[in-house]
Amino acid sequence: MSGGTKRLPRAVREQQMLDAAVKVFSQNGFRDASMDAIAAEAKISKPMLYLYYGSKEELFSACIARESGLFIEAMSVGFDPGLSQREQARTTIREFLRFVHENRQSWRVLYRVAIGTASFANVVSESRRRVTEMVTDLIKAGTTVEGAGDIDFELTAVALVGASEAVADRITEGDVDLDTATDLLVGIVWRGLKGVGTDRTA
Repeated sequence: MSGGTKRLPRAVREQQMLDAAVKVFSQNGFRDASMDAIAAEAKISKPMLYLYYGSKEELFSACIARESGLFIEAMSVGFDPGLSQREQARTTIREFLRFVHENRQSWRVLYRVAIGTASFANVVSESRRRVTEMVTDLIKAGTTVEGAGDIDFELTAVALVGASEAVADRITEGDVDLDTATDLLVGIVWRGLKGVGTDRTA
């Protein structure tokens, strides 16, 4: 342990440990990630890591809680129900994909590692449910399609979140850029919403 990290406040050191854990979990998965590797990445001793987090499961749970919270927070920023329907859809999608683009390790931990680990899959499902509800409300608030009902907004949100997750995986691989992915998904959602209700000119 270096002298420069001895006196870090507890909250700062916890974030340091979580940053290291997210990196190691994203690279190695849950099963193959070791507390030794995480301690080394955090530049602390393994006993200190266990002092803060009593097991790998506890540490992974803390990572999931933090990263899903950051994801929800990112999705909540910048939305304006006063925007046109198309601009609202674009804002929703871009914030989703921007988070993935800027937090690739976080995305991998949340939607690859955690969803593939049985004991943590329910946490990811809850995060997805919260995001879907948020997107449903945003689409409903911003829509101009006459005759569209709650089920139209809910199913559009489910489709949007599912499609965004699939496209987000491509973004983490670096084979599609943010603007291209946003334009593609906006086009899909926009055409879908125009196809519901009685208003075909919205």
